[in-house]
Amino acid sequence: MKNIYRKAFLAMLSLSFMLTACSSQAKGSDTAEEYVNENTLATAEQSDAAAEDGSIVVAENLIQPTLEQGAASASTSTVTQEAPAEEAPAEEAPAEPEKKEDDRCVMVFIGDSQMENGLSERTDIAHLVAERVPHAKVYNLGIGGTTACVEMSTSDTDLDNWDSASFNGICYGLAGKIDVDGVFANREDVRHAIKEINSDKVDYYFIEYGANDFFQKMPLDNTQHDGNDLHTYYGGLERGINTLKEISPQAKIVVMTPFYGIYTDGNGKYLGDSYIVSNGVDTLANYARKALNVADDLDVIDFDAMNNKPFDLYLDTADEYLMDGTHLTLKGRQVVARLLAHIPNFYEGNEPYDYLEKDYVKIAEFDPEDYFRVPDSQLAEDYPEQYERLKNGDYEWARQHGAGSDE
Repeated sequence: MKNIYRKAFLAMLSLSFMLTACSSQAKGSDTAEEYVNENTLATAEQSDAAAEDGSIVVAENLIQPTLEQGAASASTSTVTQEAPAEEAPAEEAPAEPEKKEDDRCVMVFIGDSQMENGLSERTDIAHLVAERVPHAKVYNLGIGGTTACVEMSTSDTDLDNWDSASFNGICYGLAGKIDVDGVFANREDVRHAIKEINSDKVDYYFIEYGANDFFQKMPLDNTQHDGNDLHTYYGGLERGINTLKEISPQAKIVVMTPFYGIYTDGNGKYLGDSYIVSNGVDTLANYARKALNVADDLDVIDFDAMNNKPFDLYLDTADEYLMDGTHLTLKGRQVVARLLAHIPNFYEGNEPYDYLEKDYVKIAEFDPEDYFRVPDSQLAEDYPEQYERLKNGDYEWARQHGAGSDE
């Protein structure tokens, strides 16, 4: 069931002229408008066309948006979701049986500010996913500004001297191979969570990096860098995932691509989006493609948030999804959480696979209180065996939300 939602890009994009970009989001432009289309922009063929006619925009000094965060809060949360409650006074609600730790669905979220976004209010992607997965326990190890690869400024990657809070720093910390107190001295919540996580009990790792690798012009892979592959996006992801596989062979690993974004110049004029704006190394769309390559090569699950994504984030909807051209709004995070939750819900036997395969969100029609389900008749047509399981009482979570009740 790996490689969900994937449609790989076909070719690398070429480079042309130089402009400067900043973090402010603006619409209304005259730059490569034909390649910004809510229906078809995300195809590799159009990216190739942009490269061929010279409409790739090279912005050498892109300014990295900084996400304002509240005070750090606990990165760990236990969330239990049961059947939709009947209307009744809270004091009359029956006490929920205590769930044994072994029965929890333990999910660890690792990434940059896209993952940390909303943590202080517990509206981060991790906690929003937990609200949609029964008996979930989540750890959010997102740290704003971090990268999948090790920073070029870190030349010594010996574990005894390790000082990088990048993806591999998190993974080595979970493996007990580095000094967690020293590396994460400024993040007490992350230190505490790393020490609390029992890697033998983790069911899912969700990994999301790429925007900072793009803004910091990190090489995609060793075709662009002759040295230590930890300094490349591909190499950083590959090494970290292999570490997670070593310490948690039972866990399923989900690699999320970076999210679609839009960019403007120093005067607020629209430059282009993730398909046509290059940092001088490549476009963010090709960083996303490289993340999909890693997922494929390492045989793990992917979640494509760039090219063949299961939601309608494009230029026309960016104001609803993105707060600064890069970071997701609350509504954007709620959309992504709904889609991500289908992954553990399928593997845990809470929902049929059809729910994971069919859900597509249009933000204008999105209600965060909605539970997506495939009509029973459609499930019977698509997956007769799963339909029979549903009718026989399986997929309890889906049944609690109306599945199996269609006339």
